[in-house]
Amino acid sequence: MVKAKYQSVLDLGEQLNIQDGDVQVKDGKLEIRGTAATPHHKNLLWDEIKKVGGENPSDLMADIKVADDSIYAKHTVKSGESLSLIAKHYFKDPMKYKQIFEANTDQLKNPDLIHPGQELTIPNL
Repeated sequence: MVKAKYQSVLDLGEQLNIQDGDVQVKDGKLEIRGTAATPHHKNLLWDEIKKVGGENPSDLMADIKVADDSIYAKHTVKSGESLSLIAKHYFKDPMKYKQIFEANTDQLKNPDLIHPGQELTIPNL
């Protein structure tokens, strides 16, 4: 029953390719362990956990580690995106585009010129 309640969390874990995943039910409590690629992936999992179980779920124990916390995320540019749109997505603030640009000066020379398919580093703020 508790596993079914958190099925959307487990599905998201699969989509995000969580490594070393382990899911068990013990004494009516769901225990989830695994390693997310980046802090952003870990945050996505926690957002889904809170959406399903509330701020402090008593029927779940989650231990999610992060493989690479030197960056916040990796982002592959899609057609029609801009750095400000990407900044709004990750940081809820389009003006943070400058930090994304600075983290990617090895491949970007102009913050107004990005191309679909480029993989950008989204820095920790």
